Amino acid sequence: MDRPAAPAFNATRFRLGEVLVSRGLISESQLQQALATQKTTGRKLGRALTDLKLVTEAQIGGVVADQMGLEFIDLAQRDLDPATVKLLPEARARRFRALVIGRRPAGLEVGLVDPSDMVAFDALSRLLGTTVHPAVVAEDALLAAIDRIYQRSEEISGLARELAADMGEGVLSLASLETSSGAEEAPVVRLLHSLFQTAVARDVSDIHIEPQERQLQIRFRIDGVMQVQSAPDPRIAAAVVQRLKLMSNLDISEKRLPQDGRFRMTVGHTVLDVRISTLPTQYGEAVVMRLLAQNTERMKLAALGIPEPILKRLRAALASPAGMVLVTGPTGSGKTTTLYAALAELNTPETKIITVEDPVEYRLPGLTQVQINDKIDLSFSRVLRSCLRQDPDVILVGEMRDQETAEIGLRAALTGHLVLSTLHTNDSAGTPMRLRDMGIAPYMVALGLRLVLAQRLVRTICPNCRVPAEPPAHEREWLGEDLKDTSGPSSGTGAGKYTAFRGTGCSQCHDSGYRGRMAVYEMLEMTPALVHLANRDDPAGFMAEARRAFADFTLRRGALALVAEGRTTVAEAMRVGAGV
Repeated sequence: MDRPAAPAFNATRFRLGEVLVSRGLISESQLQQALATQKTTGRKLGRALTDLKLVTEAQIGGVVADQMGLEFIDLAQRDLDPATVKLLPEARARRFRALVIGRRPAGLEVGLVDPSDMVAFDALSRLLGTTVHPAVVAEDALLAAIDRIYQRSEEISGLARELAADMGEGVLSLASLETSSGAEEAPVVRLLHSLFQTAVARDVSDIHIEPQERQLQIRFRIDGVMQVQSAPDPRIAAAVVQRLKLMSNLDISEKRLPQDGRFRMTVGHTVLDVRISTLPTQYGEAVVMRLLAQNTERMKLAALGIPEPILKRLRAALASPAGMVLVTGPTGSGKTTTLYAALAELNTPETKIITVEDPVEYRLPGLTQVQINDKIDLSFSRVLRSCLRQDPDVILVGEMRDQETAEIGLRAALTGHLVLSTLHTNDSAGTPMRLRDMGIAPYMVALGLRLVLAQRLVRTICPNCRVPAEPPAHEREWLGEDLKDTSGPSSGTGAGKYTAFRGTGCSQCHDSGYRGRMAVYEMLEMTPALVHLANRDDPAGFMAEARRAFADFTLRRGALALVAEGRTTVAEAMRVGAGV
């Protein structure tokens, strides 16, 4: 069979640095700096230039495309068909830095980082068995697209098969799992590394490893929703779990009881703190890993999307020398992220901050952080008493779990300390009543509690596949009068100005219609009227006054505002607004 003829394009090599200088994108001295870096690192000049942040990959791609008479394609703006992309095996796509991005009447359009590499071009023509129409793409965008579409599924499945073959029918050898020379080449290590790489690329919050009767189910939680990643041979479950236990310093001989641990690892440029929990099940030990990226950019209150009126009052509460600030919401609603963003603003050389957590989720320099350990009776209440003798200005308590902890925290708030913590309540208005239900004296709640911030996370619509969508009858019924109050283009429902949107699903969002999450907030500030009502046995009066104090800043209204802006769906607003 004859090889398909390649289309004509200018494959003549050129000096990238000279072209960039001639176009004024870099100076001669910057070129020399990049050339020196290239000699040191052994990387290509283009990568050296981008690492030094002298040019962007898009700028380099545009220059290469112009020089070769090709089109430069921004993959972030291109909706790719996974079936078409997967015409090229994942391993070859990574090796040749190539991606099939579309079909042509005669052949396939293929994005290449370096179209001048004729060896790679010829190999791609043979592999695909058709004419290759090249285009130029940026390397980072190409690798992100490969991670997004292939999800390393071939690599993970291959490593799982290799691990199962190594194990055969024999008993798992502990020596083969322990850290030693060459351990990084073991299939189980490479399998886990590939899982973590995929998880980081897809912004996964949790990895679930669940042994079943006929398979080992591996699932990711992405934007709060579980998605199946892989289902390899169940025989490898023991090897995977034991390796994770070794990494977490857990007891590998104990398989009958749950265990908790943690470890830290680096994936690319991301440092991950991994919290691990094991649970004995019918078919073996299940493992859940919470991934916490140590990304300081996320530790800023201004970057959390808190409405300006709420943010202003929150910062005023944080600036006070005493009082308790509580953040409430269900598990996984971002409470700890909000608290650490607050700590990052309070963290100065003049301020003594102590955190008491179970476990310590983020690590900030300058803080004194204490890990609770119930096995040795190192409880919240015990550590809190000791903390007060350490002369702190600010105390962070991971959670108000019981009466004793809440009482000590409120006493600290009443005696000149700023106390930050979390509490599981449905909304902010119910928090003072929840503290009273825990057995706390009304006067302590009224005088010690300063501010409550309630929050929820809602999934945001994928901007790549967002389209207008008429809300179905049950959603319009739930919206009710809110339709008349929400600003925006006409919905055509006759109910007022309103447009709903949804995501149709695309390669950018893995056909979910959603990409990313945003928080919605409501805040209860203890005004003199609320303090007075909190001291009285009048829950109904307190709740009525609290509702008046919210004005429009409720969880429901926050979610509806995102719907009106076209950033989330009515279904997501219903999920967040249910019962609040």
